[in-house]
Amino acid sequence: MVVIFKALDSETVAALRAGGVDSNGQLPERHVSDSKGNPCRHCLRDIEKGRHMLVLGHRPFRSLQPYAESGPIFLCADACPRHADSDELPPVIASRPRFLVRGYTDDERIRYGTGGVVETVDMIDACERIFADPQVAFIHVRSVQNNCFFCRIERG
Repeated sequence: MVVIFKALDSETVAALRAGGVDSNGQLPERHVSDSKGNPCRHCLRDIEKGRHMLVLGHRPFRSLQPYAESGPIFLCADACPRHADSDELPPVIASRPRFLVRGYTDDERIRYGTGGVVETVDMIDACERIFADPQVAFIHVRSVQNNCFFCRIERG
């Protein structure tokens, strides 16, 4: 089975950069990256030191319901190319030692028993095991330390 890493879509990012509000109904904050863990969810690279970035609340779900987690994310403030959908680990994932991965059903509910902390080198194998459950529609990759959303994984 092939797993596909999917960055935040360009339409959403463009709206936020143009002054749109985040999942909390607030304008994104503008900061300067210190290069200490500021991963852009669009290009899936760390934002370089001294570059402007947006900090905002993001809820990567279509519906409002108890499992629709929301949290802070970073985006490059200036245009950056969206990381192409790929079966290879994106740079921002490959550069960190471990992540929380969790499967969700088609109605965006956590599929209990699928979540756990995985070493990055084992991520693809772990996701293939999660996708062996036919009720899992997609997987989220999240920060182990802060539970922040990094990207979505779908079946290829």
